[in-house]
Amino acid sequence: MFDSKTIDEMANKLAGVIPPALHTIKDDLEKTFRAILQSALGKMELVTREEFEVQKLVLAKTRTNLETLEKRVEALEKSFAPTQD
Repeated sequence: MFDSKTIDEMANKLAGVIPPALHTIKDDLEKTFRAILQSALGKMELVTREEFEVQKLVLAKTRTNLETLEKRVEALEKSFAPTQD
């Protein structure tokens, strides 16, 4: 998930593009941006890059195991198949 530092940076960047005429309400807008970002990002089912990479490795290992098992099943099926003479 996003940490509060990242959300603060995003809110600060959004507040930074506020036209000069609205700088008097910049702090309020930054707080509003932060709340909106926290709410919106909190509703999403996001994972960190680290979590994604771990799951990618798990999937690769599972795929390898599946391929190995498929080969074993195929070999067993061949060994039990009736021979045609």
